[in-house]
Amino acid sequence: MLLVSKRIKKMENKNLSKNLYLRQFNESNAIAYSKAFVSNTSDYNFQLLDNAYRNAGKMYAKLKIAVESNKCLSEHCSVELAQLKQLEEAPQVSLDFLSSLMAELSVTDEANFDLNNDYRYTVANSLMNGKPGYSKTDGYNAYLDLLPNGSQQVVFTGPAFPIALIINSAALSSLVNSDTSLIASTPDINAEMLRLLTEIGVFAADAVNENGGLKAGAKITEEFVVMNSDGSFNYEIIDIGNGKGRNVLKYDMDKIEKKVTPFINAEVAGLMSSEQDAVAAWNVYISKGTSVNEDAQMTQDANAGSSSWDYEENLPLQQDKKVLFETKYKEYFMNNYLKQFITNQFPTVKADAAVFDLAEAKKAKAQKFLKDNDLN
Repeated sequence: MLLVSKRIKKMENKNLSKNLYLRQFNESNAIAYSKAFVSNTSDYNFQLLDNAYRNAGKMYAKLKIAVESNKCLSEHCSVELAQLKQLEEAPQVSLDFLSSLMAELSVTDEANFDLNNDYRYTVANSLMNGKPGYSKTDGYNAYLDLLPNGSQQVVFTGPAFPIALIINSAALSSLVNSDTSLIASTPDINAEMLRLLTEIGVFAADAVNENGGLKAGAKITEEFVVMNSDGSFNYEIIDIGNGKGRNVLKYDMDKIEKKVTPFINAEVAGLMSSEQDAVAAWNVYISKGTSVNEDAQMTQDANAGSSSWDYEENLPLQQDKKVLFETKYKEYFMNNYLKQFITNQFPTVKADAAVFDLAEAKKAKAQKFLKDNDLN
């Protein structure tokens, strides 16, 4: 078991480093400055369909003659008729297969692509899209094979493939039809959490604009602000320097968390409906507990690093992983999205929002405490 774990961790690190290198190579435009590349021709004509159907016409004619002349090798020409049907349906199968494959491979071009995915799919996507450095001249090739069972396969070979990468049409179709992806696409966590802000019930309905986002200057409702027993605001005093201070609102965090938690749980449950997407979200965003801007930069570097979850090793997710994801997801939301609305929020009462002498304010607050508690 330890050896298997080490092998998976090695592959995980390999995917990170390889995908990072491939992304930097594809985005750097460095190959444009290679004299060897620009001075030589590159052959990107893999002729997938031409090669696959080169002998299909002869095979079809041979089968057709056998059936029509009743010279079939099988009883009632059952095998020959089945083969004819496969050949008639094959072109549409090929078109659907290649279209689906290109759509799946395009995930590797997404800005927030999880670099923990299998790097070979990044190479395959580069090859299929004719990116510089992935031509037949560079040692790459791709084949479309029509298989006896009616399915088809694309085979990728070349310097970046230690062994050929083979993708079967029936297998891919089965994955897609079951809402499973060949490559995990990372959810747009920023969009999801901005939407979540408007749904958690701590902002007034009129704080949401016509596009479903929060309006500029939106504030958490007074229901979640800490009040004194007399109904006045219980402010926190902050030091703004030079002996001066200001009042800021204090929020009932327990009350806010109780309000937010059911919405977070529902959001996480939705993410868990596709566990591979949840793993991608964990690797790219959630696991590090960093900010959205930091995550955007680290996506360009190496997702999650040692805290990342390997797809092969961790799917299906165990309960402890699900609980950890939910906890970290809530922390990520609270720290990166809600915190800005509860930090240094100035009073809505104009008189209470003025700058004041810090020493005098602290003295007055102490005297009020003594008076309110009959301690003078």
